[in-house]
Amino acid sequence: MTLARRILPTILAAVLGAAMPAMAHAEAPVATQAPGKAELARWKKTAERVTIMRDKWGIPHVFGKTDADAVFGLLYAQAEDDFNRVELNYINAMGRLAEVEGEKEIWRDLRMKMYIQPADMQAKYAASPAWLKELMNAFADGLNYYLHIHPEVKPKLLTRFEPWMALSFSEGSIGGDIESIELKDLERFYGKNTQLALAGRDKGFDAEPRGSNGFAIAPKLSASGNALLLINPHTSFYFRPEVHMVSEQGLNAYGAVTWGQFFIYQGFNDKTGWMHTSGGGDVIDEYLETVVERDGKFFYKYGKQERQVTAKPITLPYKTPSGAMASKTVTAYFTHHGPIVRELDGKWVAVKMMDEPLKALTQSYSRTKARDYNAFYKAMELRTNSSNNTVYADAKGNIAYFHGNFIPKRDPKFDWNKPVDGSNPATEWQGLHAIKETITLFNPASGYISNTNNWPFSASGASSPKREAWPEYMWSLPENARGRHAERVLKDAKGFTLDSLIATAYDSHLTAFEPLVPQLLKDYDALPASDPRKALLAEQVQLLRGWDLRFGVSSVPTSVAIYWGQDMVAKNAPRARAQGMPVVDFISNSLSAEERLSSLQRASEKLTADFGSWKTPWGEINRFQRISGDIEQQYDDSKPSWPVGFASANWGSLASFGMVAKQKTKRIYGDRGNSFVAVVEFGPKVRAKSILAGGNSNNPASKHFADQAEMYSRGEFKDVLFYKEDIEKNLERKYHPGM
Repeated sequence: MTLARRILPTILAAVLGAAMPAMAHAEAPVATQAPGKAELARWKKTAERVTIMRDKWGIPHVFGKTDADAVFGLLYAQAEDDFNRVELNYINAMGRLAEVEGEKEIWRDLRMKMYIQPADMQAKYAASPAWLKELMNAFADGLNYYLHIHPEVKPKLLTRFEPWMALSFSEGSIGGDIESIELKDLERFYGKNTQLALAGRDKGFDAEPRGSNGFAIAPKLSASGNALLLINPHTSFYFRPEVHMVSEQGLNAYGAVTWGQFFIYQGFNDKTGWMHTSGGGDVIDEYLETVVERDGKFFYKYGKQERQVTAKPITLPYKTPSGAMASKTVTAYFTHHGPIVRELDGKWVAVKMMDEPLKALTQSYSRTKARDYNAFYKAMELRTNSSNNTVYADAKGNIAYFHGNFIPKRDPKFDWNKPVDGSNPATEWQGLHAIKETITLFNPASGYISNTNNWPFSASGASSPKREAWPEYMWSLPENARGRHAERVLKDAKGFTLDSLIATAYDSHLTAFEPLVPQLLKDYDALPASDPRKALLAEQVQLLRGWDLRFGVSSVPTSVAIYWGQDMVAKNAPRARAQGMPVVDFISNSLSAEERLSSLQRASEKLTADFGSWKTPWGEINRFQRISGDIEQQYDDSKPSWPVGFASANWGSLASFGMVAKQKTKRIYGDRGNSFVAVVEFGPKVRAKSILAGGNSNNPASKHFADQAEMYSRGEFKDVLFYKEDIEKNLERKYHPGM
């Protein structure tokens, strides 16, 4: 009997005990509290120093005397546009989602609470430098002032924000590295084998790539002689609004901010620009712990000794179907490597990852004020941007690339792609690599840099880093179809302008089909004349034979190819994952002629069943729709939508548009991919263009709810209004918060 099974009854007794009455043994809810006179006076005084200028697109340009003033105004403006998402991000970040969504979310909450505890965050806040405390105070004040001014807004849970909460969400993605811990594994170890634990992964694609594209163009390849930057995050739509924050203390940052944060995550100031793409170096490791039980306590082997496993009770409040509150308490286990998250072959598995919220928040904010490469590099030396690569450009004409940022030093003789022996001290991290020891580029001779969540060895053509020079843990993802696509469109291009950089970023070639279509043609041509598929698939094959592998709203071959590809993915994803291969690579390399032809037949039948004919243009199928401000959009084939030509990044489309939500409609409605996209030119004055999925407000009653939707669907950009005189010329509203 494994150790986990021996202790399971003890754990279950704690987890599955009778539901307690409202919040018993649970974290107390944030109390509703009217502001005192002094607090209200402070809020009003700050608001008087802040001016919010909403331009014709509803984008808030927040001007303050100090950085803290700008933060106050930014959070107030975000709450105006979507308080729901601001609040939900912090509910999730603090591990309190089950208090709103119910018992099904307790394992997600456990995952967060293994790292985020209020007392710990409060201590870190207390230890923060004065300047950062001021920003965290302003963050809380801006949201609390909004709630005071808008009593009609009813929070789901957080009726008062505290400054330390900013530390619970200190990078650009909800959960960040913590999301690598599988919820089903947590439930299997700490709970009962319910449906969630057994669900595993959905069949089909891995989630639409979360990672993004970043391009930097050196002056020698631009028409103006200035450096250019493409900022193209592929994330959930409406995850980040477009904002601008300015202070008299040197802050002047424009770009995308994740709802509820006070720093521009991907963007630019008047001198520098930064774009993050997910998937840098290997930053998370699993340790196999050899655990024994004695007298009700657990010990794990380390070297020639044993250490006691730390046991921490974690209370998980949740909302019951009746609306009342109940709670469960889990005894979570920790070694010095980190929390125990699962069992493997009789050993416990601990996860080690970066856990430096104070440094991470410091870095996230300080890079927005860097005015040159040296200052930006200094911010990077904090080494807490753990999940990202960074593509950089500046007004001095420099372009640069950082493949990862937080990279632990390890003994390369171990295979860090697998769990390592936690009892062996040689598997310990040996500090962090200095930036100069990591994979970087600075002004490469090729004149360009790209990353598409791929490896760094094709980032700059012939100037790219050499794979053999680096240990494998320095990079975590292989080459991908977008990487091959980016290299092709950048390697010989010259005379870049903002418009030609946009055109490059939306190049319509679907590189993933380059091996697939010729294989299919060969399969079809080899069919004997007597095979009924020779006639049944003749028109489809003829179309694909003449297809230039480019997407377009009027393209029928795009529809046929993508439905064919989707069918192959759905049928073969389990086999691909069993072999540890990306599913698109697997279907390119491992299928038989029979499998490819059968998939084409099924794809044709599905197109005909759903749309009346397999000859349906891609734009009739692939649509952008925005009909509500809900966190989870409900799509409806009967309601208005816009045709979108660009496709899922899984097929090599640089401009990404994919559907992650379970498809309940006949049409495909994108919900992840191109979200906020910008191109920037760093001359004596910044010039930029941008587009946002839908609009900047998530209120369906607002004119800015979908005012960019049609432009977005066409890949048409608007001019960024960066300078005050330009904002004034396109001003919709100018006001102080709450006034």
